[in-house]
Amino acid sequence: MNPVAMGILLAVAWSAFFWSVARRFKLMLVGKPEMRWDRPWERLVGTVRFAFAQWKMPRYPLTGLAHMVIFWGFLVLLVRSLILWGRGFSPDFDLWFLGLDNVVGKLYSALKDVVAVGVFVAASVALVNRVVVRPKRMTQSFEAVLILLIIIVMMVADVLYDASEITLRHLAAGSPVLFHKSEPAGSLLAMALGPLHLSTGTLHALVHVGFWTHSTLVLLFLNLLPYGKHFHVITSIPNVFLRDLRPHGRLVPIPDIENQEVFGASKITDFSWKAILDLYSCTECGRCTDRCPANRTCKKLSPKEITLHLRDNLKARAPELIGDVESGKPTSEPAHEEPAGEKPKIASETLVPDVIDHDVLWACTTCRACENECPVFISYVDKIVEMRRNLVLERGEVPSLLANALRGVETNSNPWNISAMDRAKWAEGLDVPTMAETEGKDIDYLLWVGCAASFDDRAKKIARATVHLLRKAGVSFAILGEEEACTGDIARRAGNEYLFQMLAQQNVETLNKYKVRRIVTVCPHCYNTLANEYPDFGGYYRVISHGEFLAQLLREGKLKPEKNLGGRVAFHDSCYLGRYNDIYDPPREVLRAAGVEVLEAPEHHDRGLCCGAGGAQYFMEEQTPDRMNVRRTEQLLSTEAKTIASACPFCMTMLTDGLKAKNLEEEIRQLDIAEILLEACGGAPPPPAGDSATETKDQPPAQA
Repeated sequence: MNPVAMGILLAVAWSAFFWSVARRFKLMLVGKPEMRWDRPWERLVGTVRFAFAQWKMPRYPLTGLAHMVIFWGFLVLLVRSLILWGRGFSPDFDLWFLGLDNVVGKLYSALKDVVAVGVFVAASVALVNRVVVRPKRMTQSFEAVLILLIIIVMMVADVLYDASEITLRHLAAGSPVLFHKSEPAGSLLAMALGPLHLSTGTLHALVHVGFWTHSTLVLLFLNLLPYGKHFHVITSIPNVFLRDLRPHGRLVPIPDIENQEVFGASKITDFSWKAILDLYSCTECGRCTDRCPANRTCKKLSPKEITLHLRDNLKARAPELIGDVESGKPTSEPAHEEPAGEKPKIASETLVPDVIDHDVLWACTTCRACENECPVFISYVDKIVEMRRNLVLERGEVPSLLANALRGVETNSNPWNISAMDRAKWAEGLDVPTMAETEGKDIDYLLWVGCAASFDDRAKKIARATVHLLRKAGVSFAILGEEEACTGDIARRAGNEYLFQMLAQQNVETLNKYKVRRIVTVCPHCYNTLANEYPDFGGYYRVISHGEFLAQLLREGKLKPEKNLGGRVAFHDSCYLGRYNDIYDPPREVLRAAGVEVLEAPEHHDRGLCCGAGGAQYFMEEQTPDRMNVRRTEQLLSTEAKTIASACPFCMTMLTDGLKAKNLEEEIRQLDIAEILLEACGGAPPPPAGDSATETKDQPPAQA
């Protein structure tokens, strides 16, 4: 080989690579500061599991397995590249301990050959998938095809290099080429070359072709990385290590909100450096968009496109932000191929609407299906809420129906805008004590009812059923009654952080006044806010959902079903219980205790389809006729169950509406798990006085 040529090649390639990466790193630092290196051991364990073990990849089996083989293959073949670069200076270089004259070297050589063939096959599968199958979720680009072709050619070149050298060795020794266990792929190809009777000169030429092709393509691949989606090869492992370890359900508060001059994100530099690392780490695989319920029901929202548009905006503004110049690309054009349609004005200062459309932001249900699916832990909900905060708090732009609900929260502490004096009317006839009435007494639990179960006629039955079950179990509990206010979930997800913080401080003050330590909730949104977000405001409580608590009471023998209900029930997972808080089994445990067979919809547990109510969507109108609640209802109906169960009052209303849309509200029951368990434990409670047994969704409406 040629030491001079190899030295020049390595010096130029590595210098260009580090220069490119330094530019990207400098651009990343235009983001706001954020601390992401706490709990290092937990981060390291997660990195091994999700980055190196590729834990999430098999969720899409074929392409996931192909990616895993390519990733692991490159880890093994990285050593091979080092050996070949070394041989550019010394033909016998074997990294000092990987020669074929020792056991370790023979084992590595055999592994390397098997891996090279595996990577060749995996890259070929990925290429066919991208060029022939062309899944809708993936961004189609020349870059992706080029990278796969580079990988395939590298693997062929590597095996060709070995085969040519093996043939030369046997020619020199005057012996026939045989299969070598330490060089399986190389020896097999050498055996195939045998009948061609290639000359020594031709074989030497093939050695050089294989050697220089592999050695050069590795460096070319390396230098392509910073300029396209494959930059994730470098950034995804750090992105997994630096992932957010805080509870999924916690949004970062705006600090010292009274004295803030800028709210949320109106330009790319309003995001943190970690958010920019997210943009770098996107593989454009489209798993996020493929699972997004809004996108699947024809809304404008595509989580992947949000990331790509923000990344394009960042790159387009690089000259302004760091004096950078994108090589060969005018800054007025996107850095990636857009789908058909109008391209965003990516160089604009204002993200919404110039980069991200209003309808995109307001279509998000904050269900976390996108984040749950992303193999490199890119976050989306926080970025969407940050842009909503800017629209709501700085620009006063709120969808009209949502504005009505927020006014209700501000005026009467509930989005229905019903008098706060009526908050405890759901409990009429049940003799439920309030914390004020029991002050000084030993009360074990506070029952947090929430706005839906307090004001929606149908949801009130959930609260009443829960009360009867707690009484049957002998639980000591009380409610806040008129002192309870909306937790602020709707306000926070809608971007009105100011209103949320006001409610949070008010509720924490009330809870701490009564020295509350344990809370049972009947609403997953209240659960998430109390458990994960109130600690930021001094509210530290042990919060348990009614599904968890009922399951606990059943296990302890404090609740004993009197009859086996039988029948088949399809259970719907609430996003704010499931993907936000990993609560999947307790509600099913409650249903099974009632003696029913629990059926799963085609998508369930952490892949359960959102009902469409979260992220303040309950109080808005969907943008297209294809409604999420109807789509989810159809999935549940496909089980042929005669009862649909849920553990969230908002999900209940959405699914009830879905049944109405299918004209099945008289044939299919829609019940909360507490109502089903109460039926098994001896019967339903009497309805509250004046209960019309109808939903109050028209004040204000969710989807009709």
